Amino acid sequence: MSMAGNLRKVTGLDKVGGFRKVARLARRRPRVDLSHPARSPLGSSVVNCVTYRDGARVPGGGDLVEAVARVRKTGDGFVWLGLHEPTDREFAGIADLFDLHPLAVEDAVEAHQRPKLERYGETLFAVFKTVCYVEHEELTATSEVVNTGEIMVFVGHDFVITVRHGRHGSLGPLREELESEPQQLAKGPAAVLHAIADHVVDDYLTVTDSVQADIDQVETDVFAENGARADPGRIYQLKRELLELKRAVVPLGRPVEDLATRPIRVVDPEIQAYFRDVLDHLMRAKEQIASFDELLNSILQAHLAQVTVAQNEDMRKITAWAAVIAVPTMVCGVYGMNFDHMPELHWRFGYALVIGVISVACLALYRGFRRNGWL
Repeated sequence: MSMAGNLRKVTGLDKVGGFRKVARLARRRPRVDLSHPARSPLGSSVVNCVTYRDGARVPGGGDLVEAVARVRKTGDGFVWLGLHEPTDREFAGIADLFDLHPLAVEDAVEAHQRPKLERYGETLFAVFKTVCYVEHEELTATSEVVNTGEIMVFVGHDFVITVRHGRHGSLGPLREELESEPQQLAKGPAAVLHAIADHVVDDYLTVTDSVQADIDQVETDVFAENGARADPGRIYQLKRELLELKRAVVPLGRPVEDLATRPIRVVDPEIQAYFRDVLDHLMRAKEQIASFDELLNSILQAHLAQVTVAQNEDMRKITAWAAVIAVPTMVCGVYGMNFDHMPELHWRFGYALVIGVISVACLALYRGFRRNGWL
C-alpha cells in the first residue's frame, strides 16, 4: 500500500471516496500554492509527508506506518508530516500513531493559541504565530494591515509534524530550501524546528518594515500644513494592528530563549547556536514594535495638540469678530430705543456721525486684533 493510501486510513479519508483517483490526478497536476484556501492537492488536511535520511529525501512512497517503524528500528532519519487545519477526526489516527499528548493535540486542532513551548515526555510541542502584511493602496480607518495565522510543531527524535492554520505561511518553500541544504537537514528534526522558527521571525521583520512605511506616511500627514484635519482613525487603526503584531511577537521570546539556552533532549546543542541567532532577530522585532508603539503615541498626542491649537485659533477668531460686531450692535441698540428726548436724535448730521463712529471703532478693533494675531 502506498503512503497516500496509508494516510487515507490514518486520517480517516477512506470514507471520503475516490481517493485513488484524486491521487492519480494530483500526480499529473503541477505543483500548487499550498497557501491557497483549497488546502492541499489531495483535498484533505494532509499537505505532504516525506521521509528523510542523512539530510536527503527518501525516494518513492511506501507505507507510512512501515516508514515510521523502519525509522525507529534503524534509528536513522525522520518523517516530516505537514497538515493544514486538520479536524479532530483527521488528527486522531495521527496522534495515536505518533503517541501525541491529548492536550497538545487539542491545541493543534483548535488553534488560537499563544506562542509557547511545551514538553510532553520525549515530544516537544511549539506554537508560532505567523504574520503577513496586507497590501493596501491607502491606509484608512478600517484598513487591515496585519493578518495572523499559526503553525504548531510536534518534534520527536524521529518525526516532525507541522500543523498550519490560516491562508498564509506556507511551508512548501521552506521545505525546498531545507532540502537544498542536506547538511543542515541531516541534523534531524530540530533542524526543521529551527528553520520554521527562523522563517517565522524573518516574516516578523519583513512585516515591521512594511508597517514602518505606514507609520511614516501617517506622521508626514499629521505634521503637514493641515495636519489638524488628518483622520485620527488611521492612527487608532495602526495601533490596533500593531497590537495584533505585538501579541504574535512578544510571547515568543521566552520559548525561543529556552530553545537557545536550556538543554532539551530533542534539540542538539549544535542547533541551539542557530536558535540564538533567531533570538537576536526576535529581539530586534520586539524593539521595533515597542518603538512603533511609542512613536504612534507621540503622533497621536501631537495630533491632539494640533487639534487643540486649531480650536483655540478658531475661538480667538470668533471672539475677535464678535467684538467687532458688538460695536455697531450696541450703538444701534441704543438708538433703537423709543425715547422722544435723545441726543442728536433730530440732528441733521446725526446719522452720518453715528455711522462714522461705528466705522472708526470697528476698524480700530480689527487692526488691533490683526496686529495681535487673532485675525
